[in-house]
Amino acid sequence: MSDHAVLHVKGRVLAGPEDVRDELWVVGGRISYDRPAGARDVRTVEGWALPGLVDAHCHVGLDAHGPVDAATAEKQALTDRGAGTLLIRDAGSPSDTRWIDDRDDLPKIVRAGRHIARTRRYIRNYAWEIEPEDLVAYVAQEARRGDGWVKLVGDWIDRGLGDLAPCWPREAVEAAIAEAHRLGARVTAHCFAESSLRDLVEAGIDCVEHATGLTDDLVPLFAERGVAIVPTLVNIATFPRLAAGGDEKFPRWSAHMRRLHERRYDTVRGAYDAGVPVYVGTDAGGSLAHGLVAAEVAELVTAGIPPVEAVSATTWGARAWLGRPGLEEGAPADLVVYEADPRADVRVLAAPRRVVLRGHVVE
Repeated sequence: MSDHAVLHVKGRVLAGPEDVRDELWVVGGRISYDRPAGARDVRTVEGWALPGLVDAHCHVGLDAHGPVDAATAEKQALTDRGAGTLLIRDAGSPSDTRWIDDRDDLPKIVRAGRHIARTRRYIRNYAWEIEPEDLVAYVAQEARRGDGWVKLVGDWIDRGLGDLAPCWPREAVEAAIAEAHRLGARVTAHCFAESSLRDLVEAGIDCVEHATGLTDDLVPLFAERGVAIVPTLVNIATFPRLAAGGDEKFPRWSAHMRRLHERRYDTVRGAYDAGVPVYVGTDAGGSLAHGLVAAEVAELVTAGIPPVEAVSATTWGARAWLGRPGLEEGAPADLVVYEADPRADVRVLAAPRRVVLRGHVVE
């Protein structure tokens, strides 16, 4: 489609969970609900239109071994685009992917800088590995480098204990989160276990990734503080395999990982029922493939979240949470068109009919 062409999307346009319109127009790469006068060179796309999907925990520029080259990062981003993911919160990456911002054909990325982890307490080649006395300085550094987010590693296996354990003392995270907030950044943390959560939430954290350790006594605290979770259930599905690999050396850790996996759906449903905000994230780019956003929405439904709320967790709700527009008048035309209503069956999300990015039909 040329820069002067007009795109006409008609059928059903889901501007909100219950805000269904008959059509929209794309003029100059932006959305309009008014028919443009004298429009020529009009391309029509029919179906059920949604805002471009959001993967709120994704790693472009990263694989299981660390940073990747630009060609590999581009392939990752294109795979996400093909799945309808047009907005990514990159939840930690050692790669500099700023060059993606200059590409109109690649998803938009909201970066959280590089992971900040305790020394020798995370995956090799991923994070800044530091001690608590340096946490504030590194959080300030990543807050300035990121796009409004900072990512901590809240817990990881402590080989001395043979189990998951918190990475940071309470006073360190309090000071670090306060510094991030002073600089205008929100803070999220990788957390598998139970033991790090209270300190992080009471210290003012904004989001927790995975949150498999969320227990009944902690759920009200999350709800009261408005702390969001991004469960990454497609990643939690790998826990039994991980546990099997640690049975001999770290049996306590392995048993813990299996327990977290077994109650994963109850954990997510309990959080949702209590009013904890839940968003879609796949954790792609480490050991997981990109393009799994539809599978994660389906997992949220399996956990007991109503389909329309699971769709919102990757569309209207997720975009509002990240401060990015959906299908509002004048917004950039980032949208995905489907054969049927995904609110009725979220499996529809696995097969986009058309993907429109910045007003151009790219898939």
